[in-house]
Amino acid sequence: MHDSRRPQQNRLLGISLRLGATTCFGFMAAMIKLGYEAGVSTPELVFYRFAFGLPPLLAWIAWSGNYSAWRTQRPMAHVVRAVLGLATMVLAFTALSYLPLAEATTIGFAAPLFAVILSALVLKEHVGRHRWSAVAIGFIGVLIVMRPQGSDLPLIGLAIAALSAFGVACVTITIRQIGRTESTQTTVLWFTGLSMLAVGALMPFYSGVHEPRVWAILVALGFFGGTAQLLLTAALRYAPVPVIVPFDYAQLIWAVLLGWLIWETQPPASTWVGAAVIIASGLYTLYREHKLGRDKVRAEAL
Repeated sequence: MHDSRRPQQNRLLGISLRLGATTCFGFMAAMIKLGYEAGVSTPELVFYRFAFGLPPLLAWIAWSGNYSAWRTQRPMAHVVRAVLGLATMVLAFTALSYLPLAEATTIGFAAPLFAVILSALVLKEHVGRHRWSAVAIGFIGVLIVMRPQGSDLPLIGLAIAALSAFGVACVTITIRQIGRTESTQTTVLWFTGLSMLAVGALMPFYSGVHEPRVWAILVALGFFGGTAQLLLTAALRYAPVPVIVPFDYAQLIWAVLLGWLIWETQPPASTWVGAAVIIASGLYTLYREHKLGRDKVRAEAL
C-alpha cells in the first residue's frame, strides 16, 4: 500500500538531494551537446531522454507502492501539460545546440521571473512592488548575459533559450494548477508517456544508426534526466522549498566546469555579472514569497 505519510524533515538531506539533482541536470545538458555533436537529431535526443529516463521513474513508483499513479480524472489537463512541456524541452535542447553550457544555463534561470509574471496574469495572484522590482532587475541580468550589442553568440540561440525559459514558466503555472488534484507521480508519469508517444511517432523518420559511444551518451542523457527528476521530488519531501531552491543555482557551476573540461570554453565576465544579477533577483523573489507565506516551486521540464 502506498505510504503517504510525510517523512521526518531533514534539511541537510534535502539540500544534498537538491545538489544531486542539479549535478544530474548539469551532466544531462552536457550529454545533449555531445549528442548534437555526434549527429543525433532533436527528436531522437528527446525520445531517449524519456525512454532511458523511464526505468528510474518506474522504480520510484514501485518503491513508493503507488501503483495507481496512472489513474487520473483530468486527462486533458495532462495533455495540455505534455504539449507545453514537450515544446519547452525541444526549445531547451535546441538552445544547447547553439550556445555554450554556461550561457544556456544562465538564461534558463530567468524562468522563475517569467513565472511571477504569469502567476499575476493567469492565476490572478497578487504581486507586490518588491517582486515586480526583482523581476525587472532579473531581466536586466538576462540582457547582460545575452549582450545584444557586440555579442558573438548566435541570436537565434539566445532567442530560443529565452523562449525555453518562458516555456518553463508556463509549465510551472500548469503544474501548480494540476497539482491541486494530481500527485507528482501521476503528473510525471502522464507527461513521460504522452511525450514518448508523440516523439516516438517521429522516430521512423529521424532515428539513425549510432556507434556504441553515441548510445552511451543517449543512455546517460536519459539516466541523468530521469534521476534528476527523482532527486528533485525527494528533496521537497525532506526540506522546505525556501531552503533547497537556492541550491538550484549550483547547476551553473557544473555548466562552467563541464564546458571547460569538454569544450575548453570559459564564460566571459558579462555572463558572470548577468548570472549574479539573475540569481540575486531570484533569491529575493523567493524570500518575498516565503515571507508572504506562499509555497512556490520551480518547474522541472527536462
